[in-house]
Amino acid sequence: MAKLYDEWRVFPHGPVERIDDGILGVEGEIRMPLGRFPRRMTVVALRDGRTVVFSPVALDARAMRGIESLGTPAFMVIPNRFHRLDAGAWKKRYPTIKAICPPGARKRVEEAVPVDATTDIFDDDSTDFVVVDGTRGSESALLVRRPAGTTLVLNDMISNIRHPKGLGANIMARLFGFGVRRPQMAREVKWLLVKDKAALAAQLRGWAKISDLRRLIVSHGEIIDQPADALNSVALTLD
Repeated sequence: MAKLYDEWRVFPHGPVERIDDGILGVEGEIRMPLGRFPRRMTVVALRDGRTVVFSPVALDARAMRGIESLGTPAFMVIPNRFHRLDAGAWKKRYPTIKAICPPGARKRVEEAVPVDATTDIFDDDSTDFVVVDGTRGSESALLVRRPAGTTLVLNDMISNIRHPKGLGANIMARLFGFGVRRPQMAREVKWLLVKDKAALAAQLRGWAKISDLRRLIVSHGEIIDQPADALNSVALTLD
């Protein structure tokens, strides 16, 4: 099992970037032999000054000031059982923050942090917590509505690592299909998380039909600005 951190431990990461009105993102790194594997945290502002932190990552002081400028971190979404490394540290830093995860991940997530909910408790019509169909309740996402369009925040259902850093990351990204040439569902994700391919394909195609869908934010790789194409392409691989 990967080490879980209950102390604030900062690994290399990029700057805080504005993705849309009230949506920030930071790309960090997971250290691995002979390379660095990217991981992304997304922060979403709710209407009342609170924020949702999706796939929490410990950042340096300057970056955290940028995150906090968006609002008070009130919720952290641990989107599946594999994205819990920094959850304990975030809970320690923000004792009142509420932890949300999909129901199928609850047992493993609670090894890192107490879980407050496995359903949407944001009470905000701009942002929805979604348990992804076809994953036996083990994967989650966010739908974020803004005047300029809708953003879908996915976790491991699609990866888009176009520029792996280091030999180890290159080998892993190419061998397991983490989206080096195009957005993909990694092979290990399909093995470990997908339980009903037809249901998941229907979920992806349903999202692709959202008329104002502008982008996909994924936890591993670059933001996808042709979201319907990517969703439909991955759905085809599940048929």
